[in-house]
Amino acid sequence: MNQQWKEKLLELMKSEHYKPLNIQGIEEAMELTDASDFREVVKTLVILEDEGYIVRSRNNKYSLPDQSNLVRGKLTGHAKGFAFVIPEEAGAEDVFIPPSDLNGALHGDIVLARITKEKSDARREGTIVKIVERGQTKMVGTYQAQKSFGFVIPDDKRFGSDIFVTKSNSQGAVEGHKVVVELTQFPENGKNAEGIVVQVLGHKNDPGVDILSVIHKFDLPQEFPKEVMDQANAVPDEIDESAIGTRRDLRDEQIVTIDGADAKDLDDAVTVTALENGHYKLGVHIADVSYYVTDNSPIDQEAHDRGTSIYLVDRVIPMIPHRLSNGICSLNPKVNRFTLSCEMEIDQRGEVVKHEIFESIIKTTERMTYSDVNKLLDEQDAELRERYEPLVPMFEEMAKLAKILRNRRMTRGAIDFDFKESKVLVDEDGHPTDIVIRERSTAEKLIEEFMLVANETVAEHFHWLNVPFMYRVHEDPKEEKLQRFFEFIASFGYTVKGAGNEIHPRALQQVLDMVHGQPEETVISTVMLRSMKQAKYEADNLGHFGLAAEYYTHFTSPIRRYPDLIVHRLIRKYLIEGKMDSETKREWDDKLPAIAEHASNMERRSVEAERETDDLKKAEYMLDKIGEEYEGIISSVTNFGMFIELPNTIEGLVRVADLSDDYYNYDERTYAMIGERTGKIFRIGDEVSVRVVNVNKEERAIDFEIVGMKSNKPRRSGGRGPVNLGGGSGGGRGRGGRGRGSSSDRNGDSSRSDRSRGRRGDSPRGDSSPRNEEKESGRGAKSSRNKRDDRFNPTKSKSKSKKNKPFYEKVAKGNKKR
Repeated sequence: MNQQWKEKLLELMKSEHYKPLNIQGIEEAMELTDASDFREVVKTLVILEDEGYIVRSRNNKYSLPDQSNLVRGKLTGHAKGFAFVIPEEAGAEDVFIPPSDLNGALHGDIVLARITKEKSDARREGTIVKIVERGQTKMVGTYQAQKSFGFVIPDDKRFGSDIFVTKSNSQGAVEGHKVVVELTQFPENGKNAEGIVVQVLGHKNDPGVDILSVIHKFDLPQEFPKEVMDQANAVPDEIDESAIGTRRDLRDEQIVTIDGADAKDLDDAVTVTALENGHYKLGVHIADVSYYVTDNSPIDQEAHDRGTSIYLVDRVIPMIPHRLSNGICSLNPKVNRFTLSCEMEIDQRGEVVKHEIFESIIKTTERMTYSDVNKLLDEQDAELRERYEPLVPMFEEMAKLAKILRNRRMTRGAIDFDFKESKVLVDEDGHPTDIVIRERSTAEKLIEEFMLVANETVAEHFHWLNVPFMYRVHEDPKEEKLQRFFEFIASFGYTVKGAGNEIHPRALQQVLDMVHGQPEETVISTVMLRSMKQAKYEADNLGHFGLAAEYYTHFTSPIRRYPDLIVHRLIRKYLIEGKMDSETKREWDDKLPAIAEHASNMERRSVEAERETDDLKKAEYMLDKIGEEYEGIISSVTNFGMFIELPNTIEGLVRVADLSDDYYNYDERTYAMIGERTGKIFRIGDEVSVRVVNVNKEERAIDFEIVGMKSNKPRRSGGRGPVNLGGGSGGGRGRGGRGRGSSSDRNGDSSRSDRSRGRRGDSPRGDSSPRNEEKESGRGAKSSRNKRDDRFNPTKSKSKSKKNKPFYEKVAKGNKKR
């Protein structure tokens, strides 16, 4: 397809006064005079129609899908049979598709859907009218053998069809094997999909096969291609003095790295100096990966395709080879390393009054751990203070500066989510041995503040240079989603003044402040997070709502994130090489949107894969705990049951069918389950005692039953005073009004920025379990910050007897029918 004609045709149809035209009308509107141009336009129209970007009516007139009440988007299926179309149009609402209206479409397909219902709360319902492109051609699943054929049961239950495989196409798979199957026929007219087994991964019970299945399910990269390794092996182990050139030499300065004890890729180092004028000088020095990974080289192409390092339970899939990430690029202690530096002068209010961005060479004074810095600052450990005596004054100044920066961003209205985070520890065979709660330590908070302010400073610098740049953005929440959130918290007695379209992030932080320490804190934080949009990468500076920041980028983790590497490459291009000519700008204007979209997609893939391996191992951890009892909190209520979260973050379902003491109705407005006879109410935030009744590792599912309910405090009728959506005085919402922020958004940037998933700068979708350090294997290694949560110890009652017969058997059957 001719890209030029595609753009012209779409531009024509997007114009304000366009009405559907036939080919002759389009020819006239575009003033075509050349026969070859006309042929190209006709070809392009056919392709655009085939790809679902335009539609043709019965009278052969062309228009955009939305002009014909259609939506083009990606289908996201659900195990229960229904699905949603996620529109390609930015900001458009999802479209619910009932099972009967899928018309052969499957999870992952690109489709056209016709809107059939528009509800007052902006929710839409539709039917699939065209499958534009199949989304999945390979699946991972479990092989079930029959006499002369077999079936593959997909691991992804959203697919909705088993896959028929003939004996000759089974690659010798036997019952219970995990396999990769390539689809040769999609399900239609009531028939199963058909396929060919292309790889046998091993038996589902073999060590490591479960994680390997997730890797193949998400099509995650594994080994680096030969040309990539050849290039990596050609990089020297040490810096040649002759290569230093004009870099600023900072090797005599006190500069330290602060990371987890088992970190191997150290991509940031910091230094703080108290100035005579009462200000601070903060130096943030980031590994100069762009010096070694040049544009369009084999390593660069592979890093682009991967998009990010991926942190699974028992392994790390790195973005660049370990020879670089753990070697010449890593800011290892007391050796020469090339860096890109951002030095900032910060006043007592936390304002950056001066800054400079430049290339440098450093030699870190010490490789510090979070644990040691915590002991120096919090515990005043005498032995450590003596050991690091020359550095102690600098750490104390760091703590003072971090406090100033945090106070500033909280005053400006940043949202500071503080979710409990856990890590699954596994043995050498990959079996889970423990689940530990991570603490958000002083040292980690200190580093996050420094990384956040550096990211904002770099973003603002290039915004005002008016050059193409890569930003990390988080758009304002949708009004209707916030209104639903406000209705939800009203059931807990919290009131909000104003309308959802006037929201300032400070108002949401005020809600978090009010619920802090309350039983409902976690669930209100979670529902708030779900009310926000996902953070993503963009070539346009759209601001960052969750961080209350006007300017934000990712500058601090080029070893782990491709967008950070792009930011470094642009710094090198504009500031170091001095190329800001129109040709350079045009080149990056063209390239950045696609890079940003791909990086956002790869980030989402990694988050889903990481979450799935966590859920998998948490379910496996509970396999031998059936019959044991625990204390938990109701984290979610749905029409089919209640999810209970244990203190170690494991979550299980109490099915409404198993609530046998009454007939329960689900109240959608208050997210509560209400008994008709007894009036008993189960609400989000209530504390309950549960017993484990079933665990299905393959389904990542844990079932509980209620064995007791704590005497929960009554919900407040008036709350603790209303929240003003405008966020109070100071820190307006206009350009320049958002302050330097922290915190977190739905898919992004958390104040624990440098802890989450091992990537400094943000926590994807608020995802909990952080990866502070990239490990070669990660198996069973405990961080010094991990602490076992003793509340998870089961009660003395470990009865494995069968569940008591329901007292109200008819009631239980009634619940089950519902």
